[in-house]
Amino acid sequence: MHPYRSVLFVPGHKPGWARKAAAAGADAIVLDLEDSVPHDLKAPSRQTVRETLAELRAEHPRLGLFVRPNALATRLAGADLEVVVCPELTGLFTPKIRDAADVLRWDTLVDWFEARNDAAGLEMIIPVETVDAIANCSEIASASPRVGAMIGPTSEHADIARAVGFRWSPEGSESLYLRSRILLACRRYGLHPLTGLWEDLADLDGLRRFADYGLQLGFRGQIVIHPSHVPVVNEVFTPADAEVAYYEELVATMEKAVAAGHGAVRFRGQHIDLAHAEKARDWLAHARLVRGEG
Repeated sequence: MHPYRSVLFVPGHKPGWARKAAAAGADAIVLDLEDSVPHDLKAPSRQTVRETLAELRAEHPRLGLFVRPNALATRLAGADLEVVVCPELTGLFTPKIRDAADVLRWDTLVDWFEARNDAAGLEMIIPVETVDAIANCSEIASASPRVGAMIGPTSEHADIARAVGFRWSPEGSESLYLRSRILLACRRYGLHPLTGLWEDLADLDGLRRFADYGLQLGFRGQIVIHPSHVPVVNEVFTPADAEVAYYEELVATMEKAVAAGHGAVRFRGQHIDLAHAEKARDWLAHARLVRGEG
């Protein structure tokens, strides 16, 4: 999956909001058919989402376009997919997954509707919203090649807080263990690790601290719920010029040392060796993708 920095949610029945989300500079947009759409609007919202996908794809060819359908247990998911699976769609934000079997149920549905609707290569972003999903995160991460990203949970009012029963804090210590499990599962299976969610719309300083701590832990992007959060999150998760220059110099220094027959060398007052260079190359590869250079 592309290393999206910002994944912005918008209600599926409000196409104007989707256009604002794209204008805000989000790397990816999730058109929601689940929690943000009233029950009596769910059926008509499917066609609205389908039309919005076509419009956004025509205007923004590189934008990640995802849909969150209703959960499998609602028996609405099939009808959702029948309408919204299309060539313009990047993938699905699949809710309420508990284990690998749920992933495979979604996988089978996607196979069917891809074949019917002339779509291909749809990916899944999987939120961890249940205690079962936390316990089974590793098997979920490896259940299907479609799984491209998982989300480490932190929300104060969303499903995960109710499921676990934690009391939220801005520092996030109460969800550190949960997020760490998801992060390690993502690293183990090569998925894109996303963090979320900052719910205080006006507190951009708090958002920046939260996003930066997620980056410190190893997450590479974040779920956001308001366009005003997108610039902050994009900035935090975009490697800075100074960082790129540092790692490029480190690699060049190490390559020069190897050519001279050395496996370790002094670099800016630090000891570096071959392992440092490999880490730097991995980091630079990610940085080039994020910065649109790769």
